[in-house]
Amino acid sequence: MVTLPGGEFLMGTDDADGFPADGEGPVRPVRVRRFRIDAHAVSNDRFAAFVAATGYVTEAERIGWSYVFAGFLPAELRRLSPRPDATPWWCGVQGARWDLPEGPGSALKGRGDHPVVHISWNDADAFARWAGKRLPTEAEWEYAARGGLEQRRYPWGDELDPDGEYRCNIWRGQFPTKNTAADGYRGTAPVDAFEPNGFGLYNVAGNVWEWCADRWTTDHAPARASGPQTGAAKVMRGGSYMCHHSYCNRYRVAARTANEPTSTGGHTGFRCAADA
Repeated sequence: MVTLPGGEFLMGTDDADGFPADGEGPVRPVRVRRFRIDAHAVSNDRFAAFVAATGYVTEAERIGWSYVFAGFLPAELRRLSPRPDATPWWCGVQGARWDLPEGPGSALKGRGDHPVVHISWNDADAFARWAGKRLPTEAEWEYAARGGLEQRRYPWGDELDPDGEYRCNIWRGQFPTKNTAADGYRGTAPVDAFEPNGFGLYNVAGNVWEWCADRWTTDHAPARASGPQTGAAKVMRGGSYMCHHSYCNRYRVAARTANEPTSTGGHTGFRCAADA
């Protein structure tokens, strides 16, 4: 884990490239206390150790299915799996879970150091408590992701690919039909891929969405460092390998979204935090 001093920072953005309806703004000063946060998202190997020690059964296992990107599936499984009307690139795959990330016939071989996926908020919270940690607040997550930079679009600055260098794992090409994988990855990348930010955190832009402790709101009270006490959905941050400028430009450091705490998918993981 990385220990961060905390203090006041400018949270949110009024970026013209953003999504105002997501509550990215207004830019506001927020103060966070000193805390610790994982340098990496929780990997498959780390989650496997948790399951081995506790016998924990994830939400996707109990429900019996999870969402997988259609392009990762063999034709027959893709044909049999239902798709949401609004996002037909996702398939609801029976048997998809953290250790069978593309459903029956898939495996984690060669992906031990990749972020665990198909993880609900409840699963992430259970792991964090087992590890003696917790999920980061949304303010802690953004403070850490900014890496000491103020009001920059990405954890490394304002240019997506500075000097032509790829700094994150996102969708490259035309979404959702062609991913060139120019950054090296079609799906998840190792948790320590690419250069870390100024605080030593890896992959806070792209790779996998990361759950935060907070409940979702778009009504930000001045200087509030934690979310509301009511509401069903939980905040997710960071974007994923599925994000593309034309559709889901949410790999920017101030971008945000939310989902139900029971929801799972092949692009959702987490990292932990702790008091310092």
